[in-house]
Order: sequence, then C-alpha cells, then structure tokens
Amino acid sequence: MASRRLKSQLIAVGVGFVVLITLVQWLLAHWWALLALVGVAAVAGWVGYGWLKQRAAWERARAGGLRLSLAELDALHHSEFEVAVRDLMRRDGCRAERIGGAGDDACDVKAVDPAGRVWAIQCKHRRDGERGSAVGVGVLQQVNGTARQVHGADVAVVLTNGRFSAPAIPWGRAQQIHLVDRHLLGAWAAGSRPLWELVAPIPPPRRPTPSP
Repeated sequence: MASRRLKSQLIAVGVGFVVLITLVQWLLAHWWALLALVGVAAVAGWVGYGWLKQRAAWERARAGGLRLSLAELDALHHSEFEVAVRDLMRRDGCRAERIGGAGDDACDVKAVDPAGRVWAIQCKHRRDGERGSAVGVGVLQQVNGTARQVHGADVAVVLTNGRFSAPAIPWGRAQQIHLVDRHLLGAWAAGSRPLWELVAPIPPPRRPTPSP
C-alpha cells in the first residue's frame, strides 16, 4: 500500500514537472502573451487600487456626514448600537474601535480624540428606549474599576439610549464618569457637535490642538 502511494506521488510530481516545462517553453515561444498577461495584471491592479481608494473616500464622506435619529438607534441590535457609537466618534475625528463583547472589561468602544485623550465608552442599549430599565450604579461601578486602570482612559463614559437611575447620576458625577442619556445621545447623534463639547468637564488635551 505504501509503495503504491509513493508511486502515485512520483507520477503526480512527474506530470506536474512536465506541465511546468511545457508552459515555460510555450511562454518563451510566445513572449508577447506573457507581456499581455503582465499588462492585464498591471491594469487590474491599478483598477483595484483606484476602487479601494474611491471606497475609502466614500467611507470618509459617509462618516463625515453621519447623522442618526433616536428611532434609528432604538431599532439597532446592541452590537450594532456599539458600532454606531464607534462610527459617531470617527465622524468627529477620533480613532475609534469597537471592543465590546465577552471580556471587554466594561468598555464597548475605545477612542482617541483629536486632542489625544483616550475615551472608554460603555454602551447600554435599551430596546424600549426611555421606557426600558434604568442604567444603575452597578454598571458605573464596573466602569469605574476598569476605564482608567485597564483601558488607560482619560474620559470614562456610560452611554445609553435609555435613562439612568436617580442614584446613578450623583454617583457618576462624584466618580467623574460622564453619563450620556437618551436626550444627550440624540443631540450628539443627530447634530454636528462632537461629544466632548456636550459633556463637561473633561481633562485638558494631551497634545496641542491645531489652530483654527
């Protein structure tokens, strides 16, 4: 059985070698075909590069003009809600990534704003919006334990399309955790002002901002 397998492998190698030699000989005899293939590959590569560049431009334009209503945000799945928050941060000129999921250490979106500040954002989506369950102190405690220590955040945020419980509001203020409720989220998502102009106070820039 082993000798038969070895024989089959040797035959396959031999056939492959013959095919390769035949192909090389044909290309040497028909050099113009090789040039044509190279030309086609070059054109395809150029077209592909142009398409990718155009797509990147479209993405930048889309992100730059991103506007979302509360109704659109309410209709999202919780993971889509996190993506939307990431895209809104990118719209405002941040480098942002979604890291939500198992083991995210209470941070669904991490971003660096144009002033160099690191943002750790925990998102809480409520299917029923403001009528859904309030975000309580327990969530804020989780964020307080990881935002700065684990994620190196300058700005810790808990964001929801719903509401916060009455005890959560003063607790968050005392721990310097910014709470973005439904009304503030609506103003940010549908408007043109970045989040750092809507929440205050926040730390000073890590690096100088460009002059207007």
